[in-house]
Amino acid sequence: MQHRGEIIKLAVYKSGFSITELAKRIGKSRRWVYLMFENNSVSLDVILQIGNIIHHNFTKEIEELYPIKRTLINSISDFQSTEVSNDYWKNKYLKLLEEYNTLLKERRNSTEN
Repeated sequence: MQHRGEIIKLAVYKSGFSITELAKRIGKSRRWVYLMFENNSVSLDVILQIGNIIHHNFTKEIEELYPIKRTLINSISDFQSTEVSNDYWKNKYLKLLEEYNTLLKERRNSTEN
């Protein structure tokens, strides 16, 4: 099994991010951070949180994050296919807006008469 604490420790030191600043951003003490470095089984939530703080992608080093990586890739491809349909929704919105404006004009005309 991978030693998650060691992986995190190496990434934090390589990032140049200070332990004090990391501890502040996590809301923990510096002592907690050093103890975490010694922990073999740091939770995935903590790993992802630290990764966001130090701008490091742990999916390359920690096997359990591979499914998350796959999910992110699928989400990106879904987003890209959504971009294609953006024109559809934009045109639909514009059509509805035109219909709404037409109804407002008709309503004004009927109240004036």
